Amino acid sequence: QVQVVESGGGLVQNGGSLRLSCAVSGMIFSLNKMAWYRQAPGKQRELVATITRFGTKDYAESVKGRFTISRNNAKDTVTLQMNSLKPEDTAVYYCNAVDMSGISSWGQGTQVTVSS
Repeated sequence: QVQVVESGGGLVQNGGSLRLSCAVSGMIFSLNKMAWYRQAPGKQRELVATITRFGTKDYAESVKGRFTISRNNAKDTVTLQMNSLKPEDTAVYYCNAVDMSGISSWGQGTQVTVSS
């Protein structure tokens, strides 16, 4: 059974930083494409950042230059370092793992709140 567990959310002031972590079990992590999504109240879930099994990274325009996604295949974890946070970054952040068969697994989400 695949498990995806996020941690590291919280409350931070405008301009601050947070680091989100995601631990995955039950699948061959090194072969997965990993991603972070977020969903703000009243809005659709949106893609924030992705990292392929080869380490290729991609970011939403709104977070480029501020967020960094990375993965540790030895520990089956992916992180999202978020700097220069803005109130509009406030959302529930979700970790997503897609295996080689295209099967997608989601975590429960972690709340990030940026105060103005």
